[in-house]
Formats: sequence, structure tokens, C-alpha cells
Amino acid sequence: MSTVDIVLAGARGHGRWHLDNIRRLQDKGIVRLAGICELTPLSAAEIPDGLGSPEQSADFGALLDSTGARIAVICTPIPTHTDLALTAANRGVHVLLEKPPAPSYAEFRRMADGIATAGVACQIGFQSLGSHAVPAIREMIAEGAVGEIVGIGGAGAWARPESYYRRAPWAGKRRLNGIDVIDGVLTNPLAHAVATGLALNGSPRAEDVTGVELELLRANDIESDDTSCVRVSTAQGRQVTVAATLCAEHPDEPYVLIHGTSGRITFWYKQDRVLLQRADHGPEEYQYGRTDLLENLVDHLTDGDDLLVTPDATGAFMKVVEAIRLAPDPAPLPAGAWQLLPDEERRVVPGIDALVAAAADTLALYSELGAGWAPPKEVST
Repeated sequence: MSTVDIVLAGARGHGRWHLDNIRRLQDKGIVRLAGICELTPLSAAEIPDGLGSPEQSADFGALLDSTGARIAVICTPIPTHTDLALTAANRGVHVLLEKPPAPSYAEFRRMADGIATAGVACQIGFQSLGSHAVPAIREMIAEGAVGEIVGIGGAGAWARPESYYRRAPWAGKRRLNGIDVIDGVLTNPLAHAVATGLALNGSPRAEDVTGVELELLRANDIESDDTSCVRVSTAQGRQVTVAATLCAEHPDEPYVLIHGTSGRITFWYKQDRVLLQRADHGPEEYQYGRTDLLENLVDHLTDGDDLLVTPDATGAFMKVVEAIRLAPDPAPLPAGAWQLLPDEERRVVPGIDALVAAAADTLALYSELGAGWAPPKEVST
């Protein structure tokens, strides 16, 4: 089996995870890190042992040309995704593109259409959709394990310090220098909850979305949202409601909750863990493996395996991103609705953990659950 050469664009921040993952696959003998694209070259100390001395350049296109790489992994600021993906595609280079794939639906379509025209493969980096729990849950649903599906909930109660929004010029921004960024809790850190909920509802594509209701709020001094909920109406006749915050009192594992007429399925997607609860049965818990999305892309090129997360399979998620982009700027929570934890240098919204869980449990929005600080919801069709 031939080794596939890879260029990584964006090797700091979350890009460090990709460096480690590439090293893992290089140790298996299936890839080689041929190049790193960064505005400032990585020092030897920043490159994990075993990756050698890959070529480095701030010019992505030139680096792809000089290395002859077959795959580009793109882990750069959100507004750069489309142009970099097309730079690779126009050279016949296949792409693993970090989520969110683009900051607007127009940019997403430009990327996806350009990829299709170029005839290259593109995988979008929703790692949760590589979980073996996803097909297992689909099989449970198909077999009627919890009766008829009536809706999908999602809950993400996370915490981020105030410094999180100072990590990069685009962090916590809706726009930067007039260009869309849309770095909010639902579109970036807890985007997996939205995309996974839509996928398990059988509504991953843009045409599956018939309406979007939003409540976008912020406790932090940022442009974008850090405490929000969304309810997506779908062509399948079911709603997907996701509530998320980066201001949790007690941060916990995010999950997706499938509601059936005779039971429910809870999927902790970062842990690949599933709990099946149904009538006339005791609770059943399952642990699953996961297929790495870069490895799947390599196997697609070398063995013809099906891609797990194509651009079209993220179209519904991008419809949610677009609704958030077009919505009024997130409302600041009133001063009495949040507290600063000085020891952790982060803001907390008292009661938000229970609200997030209740939204996933009832498919209701914050305002419908009695949160006095929640503004009237925005409806986008």
C-alpha cells in the first residue's frame, strides 16, 4: 500500500490535535506529513517526535505544488476555509476540512460546488459522525427499539474561560473586518451536537431543513453567542432542538437524545457511549469504537471506502449556521443573570445546566422553559 502525502494548514491551536493524529497514522505507515502551512513556521519543538522535518511555507498553494501532497488537512480560521479548500481542489488535492465548513451558506455552496467540479474528495471534520454508535443507533431506530421517533434533543453544557475569546482575533466574533466569522457556541465548539442531532434525525442535507428558531445570548463580553438554543423543523416532520452554553455551572459531557414513543436513546458523542431505555426493558448501555475521519479519507482514496461526512451531508447544519448569521446580534444577558468565577476566570449562568438538559428533554426553547432572560425567539425559514 502506498503512503499518502499530507499537507496540514493550521498546525497550532486545534491543529496540534491534527499533528498528533497524523503522527499516529504515519506510525501505521499509511500517511506521511509532507508539509505544514503556517504564517509563522513551527519550531522543531512544536513538531511531534516522529514527524521528521516537513517542508514549511506560508503559501498554501506553493506548498501543495512543491510537496505533491494528495491530501490537505485544513484547520485554519473559519473565514479562510472555502478559499483554501478550493486552492487544494483546483490542484486535484483531496481535502479534510475542519468544522464549521464555512461561515455562510453562500461560502459553503461555493466550496461544495467547487469541490464537486474539481472531482476531488472532501471530508468535513465532524468527528462524532465517525462514531460506530451512529449506524448502531440508526439500526435501533429502524428496528423500532424505542417506537416511532418523535423528535431529537441535544445538550451541551461546557465552560470556557474569558481567555478563550482572546486566543485568536476571530474568536467570539460574528464578523471581522467586514467578513463573516460566526464563531458561536452552536456553530463551533458545540457544533457536533447540532450536526449529530440532524444526522440521527435523518435530515443531514440542506433541503431537509424547513425552519429554524433561535435564541442567541451571551454572558461574555463578545460579539457572538455563548448561551443559545435552536429548534430545527425538518422535512421528516420531526424537530431537532439543541441547547448549548459555554457558561455551565458544572461542565459535563454533551449528548444527543432520541425521543421515541416507547423509549429513548442517549448518545454521549464524545465518548461513543449509548444508553437505550425502553418500555418493559432494563436500561442497556453500549460502548462503541470510532473511525477517524482522516483515516477514512485515506481509505476512500486507496480502497474505495465510502466517505463518512461529505459536504452535502453537512448542508442542514449549514442552514442553521446561515440562520444564525442572519439573526440579530446575540442579546447580552442582564448583569444579574451571570456571575464571574474569579478562580477560574470564567462567567457562569446560574441555572443554565438544568435549562440545557430540560431543552433536550422537552424539545423546548429557553423562553418556553421560563428563562426570564430569554428574548423572543427568531424564526427563519
